[in-house]
Amino acid sequence: MEWITSDGLTDYDTAVAFMESRAADIAAGDADECIWLVEHPPLYTAGTSAKIEDLTDPDRFPVYPSKRGGQYTYHGPGQRVVYVMLDVGKRGHDVRRFVKQLETWVIAALAEFNVVGEIRDGRVGVWVQRDDKPLTATGAKAEDKVAAIGIRLRKWVSFHGISINVEPNLDHFTGIIPCGITEHGVTSLVDLGLPVTMDDVDVALKRSFERVFEQNKG
Repeated sequence: MEWITSDGLTDYDTAVAFMESRAADIAAGDADECIWLVEHPPLYTAGTSAKIEDLTDPDRFPVYPSKRGGQYTYHGPGQRVVYVMLDVGKRGHDVRRFVKQLETWVIAALAEFNVVGEIRDGRVGVWVQRDDKPLTATGAKAEDKVAAIGIRLRKWVSFHGISINVEPNLDHFTGIIPCGITEHGVTSLVDLGLPVTMDDVDVALKRSFERVFEQNKG
């Protein structure tokens, strides 16, 4: 397993080219699995299920078509993007189990900051309840999205991955309807009142990865 952390802002097309090349090499047995930690300049990506009406401000930032699953999402400074190039074939040939592991990994990393991340049926990503916000129209607690997940598999090797909002400009999300969901908001670790840095999140991700993936491998 190789961990790569890139400083500065990584061009999106460059990232996709790297992932596709690395995934092909992993499938061929010519390279190790890889977790790549990056930040991007402000941009929107359109997953394979994206609906054009969910792009509410198409001129705000560059829009990139993406082969990952899901709808529209935002990437930008202050958001940790985690690209996962892993051999799912060697990890059980089970896509649902793999996605569940990704969700569990994010939740385990957030727990290191005493953030309770949760999964919701019918809603992709990781969510947090907002006790500090008014109840919804249905009387339920407000919930905000703190992390998004969208992957692609080729020859049983994954690429694309996860984004965790550490301290992005949350106003940048308003140019899209994130993941097609209008009734819930978007938050970040800093918005939740936590003085967390990107390095803190990276440490938590590395520490929880082995616990979630390697101990349940096969």
